Amino acid sequence: MLLTEGTKVRFKNTGDEGVITFIINAEMVNVLLDEDDMEIPAFIENLERIQDIPRPNQIPIKAKFVTPKKVPAPPTPPQTDIDSQYHILKSLGIQLAFDPETQLDGVTTNYQIYLLNDTRYDALFSFKIEMQGTTARTLNGKINSVSYVHLGEMKFSQLNESPKVDIECWQITTEGTGTKKSKSIKIKPKQFFKNIRTAPLLNKQVHWFQVFENFDKTDKPVEDDLKTYTQRNARKPKKPDSNYRRVTGADPMEVANFNNEIDLHIENLTNNFRKLSNAEILRIQLSHFDSFIEKALRMGVGSVFVIHGLGKGKLKNEIATKLINHPHVKTFKNEYHPKYGFGATEVIF
Repeated sequence: MLLTEGTKVRFKNTGDEGVITFIINAEMVNVLLDEDDMEIPAFIENLERIQDIPRPNQIPIKAKFVTPKKVPAPPTPPQTDIDSQYHILKSLGIQLAFDPETQLDGVTTNYQIYLLNDTRYDALFSFKIEMQGTTARTLNGKINSVSYVHLGEMKFSQLNESPKVDIECWQITTEGTGTKKSKSIKIKPKQFFKNIRTAPLLNKQVHWFQVFENFDKTDKPVEDDLKTYTQRNARKPKKPDSNYRRVTGADPMEVANFNNEIDLHIENLTNNFRKLSNAEILRIQLSHFDSFIEKALRMGVGSVFVIHGLGKGKLKNEIATKLINHPHVKTFKNEYHPKYGFGATEVIF
């Protein structure tokens, strides 16, 4: 089967259609889905060319697969050593950086996106980028103090698609998470090309945006006397408002037989799903999700996978909302996985 960039294909199992945007290797390609406008990797054996789908009285065409020249992906820049005084004296807060990738002829093809945190606090974050009003990527997780997180990439041509970034952050303290901060940034080409500076931590010229100056405007280093320091650090943190408790004395056989993944496709949860409304389906899925998370915490496992599929993202967004507010969830991520693709979220306790 001849597959090249721009070939229209259909998934054999699901019937979803899309266009090949990149040949990864002889076994995998990236496919931009028509309905969801989402780019996902796929095995070639799971695809069929639209033009090869048999029509009445038509003989299928056979052809060879042509392996293109492989272009290695750019490596993620390594974390650099930071002067311990930097984040105290010159902190710029939470920042967004677009690192340009330039070819030998000087043409920029795309931008690697990074979230930077040069404060002395760890934080939880939620990242979403939209193109022409459609969500192109979402990511949730934790960013440590004086560090950065890779959020994905944006093509140079997508600057013309009115990109908009939504970011939420919660400062992590010994008493839990602080007040949520939210900000939306509309990426306008004229402003984008003016905002160039050397980014902290990355130490390179990028297109730079300040998201949050800091978590607390009074956030300055304070020198305590010994008595004040002892009293402040001896204060017990508040207990999370939850009935969940991590248990280390679970039955060994029950732990051994525990399946660390749950498939929330409705056909796996009930036999009468064809007569259910969308709202009823979502309610059943979230009920099974809550029970699964509660059981995982009882078992004391470190992480689980929640399979929600792709679709329109309603179930995935509801799950993300619950996980963000869950006191025992350290972080969670919806990244490509060889087994689940982009259709599952990994939850880490």
